[in-house]
Parts: sequence; C-alpha cells; structure tokens
Amino acid sequence: MHSIRSLTTLALFICLVFMSSILLIPIVLTVANSLMTPSEIAFNYGLLGKMTEASSHQRAFVNLKIIPDQVSLEQYKTLLLEWPRFLHLFWNSAGLVAPIVLGQTLIASLAAYAFAKLRFGGRDALFLVYLMTMLMPFQVTLVPNYLVINRLGLMNTSAAIILPGIFGAFGVFMLRQFMAQLPSAYIEAAKIDGAGHGTIFVRIFLPLVKPGLSALTVLLFVDYWNMVEQPLIFLEDAFKQPLSLYLLQIRKQEVDAIFAASVLYMSPMVLLFLYAETYFIAGIQHSGIKG
Repeated sequence: MHSIRSLTTLALFICLVFMSSILLIPIVLTVANSLMTPSEIAFNYGLLGKMTEASSHQRAFVNLKIIPDQVSLEQYKTLLLEWPRFLHLFWNSAGLVAPIVLGQTLIASLAAYAFAKLRFGGRDALFLVYLMTMLMPFQVTLVPNYLVINRLGLMNTSAAIILPGIFGAFGVFMLRQFMAQLPSAYIEAAKIDGAGHGTIFVRIFLPLVKPGLSALTVLLFVDYWNMVEQPLIFLEDAFKQPLSLYLLQIRKQEVDAIFAASVLYMSPMVLLFLYAETYFIAGIQHSGIKG
C-alpha cells in the first residue's frame, strides 16, 4: 500500500514538473532572446526583414535557442534610449493601474466589512445584485459604460479607465469571503471596550485580512496591467494609452527590441508576485476562491 502511494506521488510530481516546464518555456525563451543581438534574432526567426528572399526560402523553420551565441544588452539599449515612447507608455500604465488597485482595495475592504459583519435590511439581496455585475463580461456592459462615460465628459481621459476600475465587484466578493470567516466575537469584544466600527475595521480587521489584501492587490495589478479593451475604446489619444496596447502595435520592422520590451513589461507583475507570494497563497486559500 505504501509503495502504491509513493508511486502515485511520484507520478503526480513528474506530471506537475512537466506541466510547469511547458508553462515556463515561453518565459525562458523570451528572457533568453532578449539577451541576443538583433542579427541573431533575425537569423533564428527571420523577423527583422534583414534576410534576403533566397535565404528566407532556405530557412522554413524557427530556431528556438535558450543560450545566446553572444550575450548582449543591445535590445535593452535600443528600447530605453531610442524608443522614448516605450517609457512614456510604461508610466502611463503605472499611472492607470496604481489608482485602480489602491482605490478598489480601499473601497472593496470597506464594502466587504459591511456585507460580512454588519446587519441591515436587504444585505444579502444587495450583495447578490452587486455580484451580478461581476458575472457580466466587459463586452456586455460596454455600451452602457460608453454612454455614461461620454455623458460625463470623461472620454479620452484617465478617469474613464480609473473610475470604473475602482468600483469593481471582484474585490468586494473576494474580501467578503475572507472576512466572513473571521469570528464575530472580535466585534463584540471591541464594542465592550467602547470601540466603534471604524476602529474595529482599522485596528482589528485590516491586520487580519492582510493576506486577502495582498492576494487582491496582485490579482488586480495583473488584470489591469494587461487590460486592452478599456483603453482601446475609451482612450483615443495614443499617447494616453497604456503599454499593453503598444506591444500589440509593434510592426514587423520594429522587433529589434520586442523581446526586451516583453521582459520589461512582465517584470512588475513577476516582482510583485514574488514580493507578496506568501500572503498571496494564504489569501487565495482563505478566500474560498479556487483556480
């Protein structure tokens, strides 16, 4: 029996390692290619338009390499020194995502506390209606959102992206699930000591839901850092759009630094996850959300 269990565990481990390797291959290739020279990229992929027509016919395959022939930072130099628009749009993304993450985290934590621990008429029905907005994809609410934003005169402004993002329902759902598991005895004990709901929320519940807040921060950051539809529709000025749209617009003749751009684009998400990894995993486990 013990040997069967060990074989099952080993098979599961091998399967997980294999699946993880498949998922990591694109990331490893991107980082490795970002350290190659443009000429090596041209030879491996034939993307830069620098190969003759005859040579391109001779090479009908893609040469996937993990180890560069010569490690070079030329792509990063081109990207950071010769493409000023990249840095401009990078900070555009940061300027859009940071207020959304901070605002939704604050509002979601307050609303989640109310839905989880306060008693008032129609609480559960209101929470159900609130969740219905989360179940609808962006495409369903696109026309109403467009009409409201246009009526408010917010088209082609950052507010057209930030305000709807701040009041998203996902954060409320996630934190409410987390707070509902905390004992209500904390509130009763604090009330006996004369504390109000504001004090209870700030001094008791916020520290206890720190894993949930960390998980929500990571999920919101990844979601809005990669957003495409909202800025594509609500931001007509290309210099106000985030970096996620610029990467989609890079033409075939401009891929000298595309791999370096991809590495820098995903770096904030990776660093944030590594920083909050422990809290993120704990927050997902306690919130009741399953992948």
